[in-house]
Parts: sequence; structure tokens; C-alpha cells
Amino acid sequence: MDLDAEHGRMVGWRDRRFLDLVGIEHPIVQAPMAGAGGVELAAASIRGGALGSLPCAMLSPEQVVVQVAQVRAASPGPINLNFFCHRMPDAVDDGPWRTLLAPYYAEFGVEPSSGGVLRKPFDEAMCAAVEETRPEVVSFHFGLPDERLFGRVKVAGTTVVGNATTVEEARWLESGGADAVIAQGFEAGGHTGRFLGSDPGEALGLFALLPQVVDAVRVPVIAAGGIGDGRGIAAAMMLGASAVQLGTAFMHTPEAAVSEAHHARLKNGRTFFTNLMTGGLARGLHGRLTDELRAVRAEAPPFPLASAALAPIRAAAEERGEFGFGPMWAGQAAPLGRALPAEELVRLLAQEALETVQRSAA
Repeated sequence: MDLDAEHGRMVGWRDRRFLDLVGIEHPIVQAPMAGAGGVELAAASIRGGALGSLPCAMLSPEQVVVQVAQVRAASPGPINLNFFCHRMPDAVDDGPWRTLLAPYYAEFGVEPSSGGVLRKPFDEAMCAAVEETRPEVVSFHFGLPDERLFGRVKVAGTTVVGNATTVEEARWLESGGADAVIAQGFEAGGHTGRFLGSDPGEALGLFALLPQVVDAVRVPVIAAGGIGDGRGIAAAMMLGASAVQLGTAFMHTPEAAVSEAHHARLKNGRTFFTNLMTGGLARGLHGRLTDELRAVRAEAPPFPLASAALAPIRAAAEERGEFGFGPMWAGQAAPLGRALPAEELVRLLAQEALETVQRSAA
């Protein structure tokens, strides 16, 4: 709680359930953004009083163990490890996808790749890494792992957070044992976490989804999507959120591992959904590939298979300084971002939110 010196009263976060559950100072979760997040961003966010997150879906178990140790050494405080729980699709013929990409193979002088999948679902090896590192929080995208792995995660003493894009998904996560639920609006950057087969054309914005999820579940709800400053945090809290998860806001920080091209386009803020980068729908910024081929193509194989054939083109393009062939994820609130160190940003966002709540209560 903070003291309102002018009026001599205490003000603070009305719903402390998530704060007390995971032991953080501010109800802010630094989103686990693969490709943009990492040790430096997680550590700085923790120092600011937020829940720092490591994106683990593109790491090996050994890398997870090393990175957790690095964050622990830099910042004492709760840490969140994020994993994907998608089901790997059956073998597919990606010939139409490679044919669509053929002009780019020729332009950059590369051959189609037969490499493996870059994003893998949570498995035995990753579960063992969780048991070894014992993070305070583990969050899952695209549902939850099977009961056996889920049980091992819980025995390790972690708080489990699931991601919902619909009320039905939120109820499913709660019934499956999640300790908290993220309500992800369609404004959010990166992959939409749909996993129960809802129509993407019916996706809800955060401020329509959030109060419905709050009413539907008993566990704390974390709001995600389109929140870029203290006003958005305060609004989410007024609608019943126990915390907020911000990703794009942290992309503006010096600790974020984003290219100069990605960073420069954040202020423009023109985002849209595309399936060209991975095969799954994800919100990001415009780039050459999506502008030339259109944002959504049926030729792209299902998530996460599309990225394998695209990988050599992306690598060759980036060697030339061209960044339009890789993901540049961003949410709709991208223009609200401020280029501050992550630790400072967390504290400023919390202060802004509390001041907004205080004014609304005056």
C-alpha cells in the first residue's frame, strides 16, 4: 500500500490475490516473448517489482536451467517459465508452402531447409528442468500439459497459470487445476492462445473478454492485450483483473532483444494477424513477406511447421540487414510504449496505475 500524502489515506491494489499468491510487489507480469525476452529483461523486470518471465518454448532443457540460474544471480525474486502445450500436427506435405517461397529461395541463394521444428510442446525433459529449477510460476500457452506432467509441475511447488481467449477456455483451465488464468484479448501481440477450437473471427477484445472471465472463474485473472500504460492497467483492475501481463510495452526497453527495424516500427503501431511466420495466427508488424504474400495463406502448414521452410530465407535476409522475413510481434498498444529501462518502466507503470485508481475514487 502507498500513502496518499495529500489526503492522509492508504491507497493500493484492491485485489491482491495474485500479488500474494506469487509474492511480487506490483501486479505486473512481463510477458514471456520468444525472440524478444530473455535473461536481461526478466531480471530487470523482477528488480522493478514485476513477475519476470523467460520464454522457454524455443530453448533446450539445458538452456532453461542455465538461464534460470542467470536470472536468479541477477535478481532475487519470483520468476515465471513459459511453455507451449500445442499438439504437434501429423506429417503434412509442405510442398505448396515451399513453392510459394521459391522466389525468395532464388533471390537469397538458399535451399529449402529440412530442419526441425523450432517451437516444441512441453515434454518430459522440460518437466525435469522445471523440477530442477523450481520456478515460482510456470505458465502455459495453448492449454495445459497432460495430467501426469501437470502433476509433477505442481509437486515442484509452482503456481500454474494458463492462457484463455474465451470464457470456455478459462473454465477449462480452472477445472484442469490452473491457479490463475490469463484473459488474452485479440489486441495482444504474438500468438493467440486459442486451444479449444473457437472461431478466430469471433475473438473478443480484452475489455469485453475480461469481465466475462472474471465472472466465470474463482481464480485470479490476469489481463493481457492492448495495455500500454498506467491507464490501461487501472482500467483492467477496475474490471476485476488481479494483475496485468504486458509484452509490447517491454519491447521498447533496452533489455529487449529486438532488431532496430522491429523497434523502429513499434511506434507506427500497424499490427495485424498473420500465419506466415509459424503457421499459427499471431499479431505482429508489417514486413516484406506479409506485405508481398498477404497476411494469411492457406499454403502455410499448421503451427509450428511453417517456420522450418522459412528459416533459411530469414537467416540470409537478416545477414543482409533485411528483417522482413522473421516475426516482429507487437500488440495494438505499441505506440504507447516508452524507451525506458525495464526496472524503471515497471515502477512508473505501477505508479501511474495507482494514481489513476486514486483519482477515480476521489
